[in-house]
Amino acid sequence: MSQEMQRPMDHGQDVYRNRFPTLFEVLSRKTVAPLDLFSFYIYMRDQQRSVDYLDFWLDVSQHLQLCRLYVRRLHRSLVEDTPEIEKASKRSSYMQTFDDAGEGPSNEKDMDDQRLSAFLRSDHPSRNHSPQLSQGSNQSVERPRPSFAITPGDSSSPGQMSSTDNSQPRREDLRASAEKILYTYLLPGSEREIIIPQSILNDVQNAIEGPEQRSDPELFDQAKDYVFQAMERDAYPGFLQSKGLGNLVPQSMMIRLIVGLISFFAAVWTAFILIFLDMSRATRCWLILPFFVAIYLIISHQYMLDPLIALAGYSEYTLFDFNKIREKFVQKTLNRRAITVLVLFVILLTAVCCLFIFVPGKRL
Repeated sequence: MSQEMQRPMDHGQDVYRNRFPTLFEVLSRKTVAPLDLFSFYIYMRDQQRSVDYLDFWLDVSQHLQLCRLYVRRLHRSLVEDTPEIEKASKRSSYMQTFDDAGEGPSNEKDMDDQRLSAFLRSDHPSRNHSPQLSQGSNQSVERPRPSFAITPGDSSSPGQMSSTDNSQPRREDLRASAEKILYTYLLPGSEREIIIPQSILNDVQNAIEGPEQRSDPELFDQAKDYVFQAMERDAYPGFLQSKGLGNLVPQSMMIRLIVGLISFFAAVWTAFILIFLDMSRATRCWLILPFFVAIYLIISHQYMLDPLIALAGYSEYTLFDFNKIREKFVQKTLNRRAITVLVLFVILLTAVCCLFIFVPGKRL
């Protein structure tokens, strides 16, 4: 699991929207439990068995952040080397775009990303922009781990990092990050290969390994869009059904089904024994207990929902690990479903118990 997937992911306040969130909102960390990014990661890993697609999308997003950080640092080094009078009178509006990236609406951010990629393609690695970024610098720079060097969810954004930080990315780090993504996810036979169209793979491989030797984030756009659409089509509907309409994980549901069936057969077996021993109806009232357990567990499995836990406001992350529901629309939806399930449970329990309690006994 990548660094940014560490739990808990506390956003400080509950989120309310009168609908289920979109996949992009989940990936952008604009949602909270049980539809947060951590829950989606667990679902892709344990149920969908395709977590590599999500890791690829996250790594490409981190590569974009790494490129933005590189350009911001490059911009600051240029400003620091500029005389004070010129610095006060002239500031590059083109580079200012990257300092403000992520602040505006999505269409403006897309334009910023395109400008970022265009700048990186035009910026030859051998240029000596500043003493900090030059290969001949005597400054010792620790090379960050490619693809995971920048965590978008960090509380300390790149703009807030100290200028004396020795972990600032270099142009070589951008290329290492791009190559790591290519060699980890895209090439046939790679460690965590994902399936994408051959034409997209060829474009990415030629861009990275060809004469241009690109490392700008735009070269992954087609692959990233394809992976996003695949997750949105194949995985996200099941995730919403599992976490938006239920609060149990498959392992817990299977345990409930097994225990429920055993309890049900034990209750029926006991009920027939009491009937054929002509036991009193007061004695047979004890059948309510095993039937209660059996029907409750079976109906919880059928609806992927434990109604009492849902009404208490909790959802299951992993087996027997319950966490507070903070998406208010999900809580509202689960409350309605929980009440419906409880009504159905009471009806079934009453019918079964009446059948075995009030039927006339006959001693064999």
